[in-house]
Amino acid sequence: MQVLVVEDSAVYRKLIGDHLQHWDFEITFAKTGAEAWNVLQQPDSPNLVILDWVLPDIDGIALCQKIRQLDASRPYVYVILLTRRNGRENILSAMQAGADDYMVKPFDELELRAHLLVGKRILELQEKLIAARELMRIAATQDFLTGLMNRGEVLDSLNRELERGRRERKPVGIVLADIDHFKDVNDSLGHLFGDEALKDIAHRLRAELRPYDSIGRYGGEEFLLILPGCDVQTTLLRGNQLCKSVANRPVVCSGAQRVITLSMGIAVSDGSADYDVEALLGQADLGLYAAKQKGRNRIEHVESLVAK
Repeated sequence: MQVLVVEDSAVYRKLIGDHLQHWDFEITFAKTGAEAWNVLQQPDSPNLVILDWVLPDIDGIALCQKIRQLDASRPYVYVILLTRRNGRENILSAMQAGADDYMVKPFDELELRAHLLVGKRILELQEKLIAARELMRIAATQDFLTGLMNRGEVLDSLNRELERGRRERKPVGIVLADIDHFKDVNDSLGHLFGDEALKDIAHRLRAELRPYDSIGRYGGEEFLLILPGCDVQTTLLRGNQLCKSVANRPVVCSGAQRVITLSMGIAVSDGSADYDVEALLGQADLGLYAAKQKGRNRIEHVESLVAK
């Protein structure tokens, strides 16, 4: 773990540095508050800081206050304040300024190590909490099999893009895509192959999209694609390209292979009217049904969108 030691005294820098090296900490030194502040604003700056109260420019209390004003999205910075000042009032002032711990000079080796271990443990626990929170966020927004957005998240994305399209008066195209004969795929080749087909198709579709397009698993074997800035003709063109990219190479799993195709229906909000999301999805669903009726492995657009 990296430690930033902010200390203007060469004697204490040497003393603390020798101890930290012996305990396998990585050390960055700063002699002034301004120098420490510059270090803390760098990417991957130390999260554990040993900070002297009295410094030539920005003192420890003022620097603590600046640290607590850092962007909350950054990792937490644990601050141990060093001072020759004892007494409850000084301890209270340090804690109110944002210090996490407080040590009075002179201190012995074991005391310093104990305070460092407390800080290290708290930072490690915070990392675990952040990782757990991220896993919960992923579980709440992603489809576990394909890694795409789940139904709720892709619908939220659609609402956001439609709102942006209305503000900017730009079209938003959507594509509802369904794997053809998926039940037969599962029945003839097994559910393991079916799962692999879903993952493979999801990967191919996502690879063909622009960075600002969106895709999610809308249902069992259905995908919803959101194409900002695409009118009807462009959405049809993009959909045809996606159909070909899926059909031109078979899905392979455990020695078996099969060409998988998609049927697609589209709908487009032109940005000039407050279209109902359900009506837009309904129009895409009608196009998907028409594609199935006309032989599959194709894309269709049905004129049926009704503005609110």
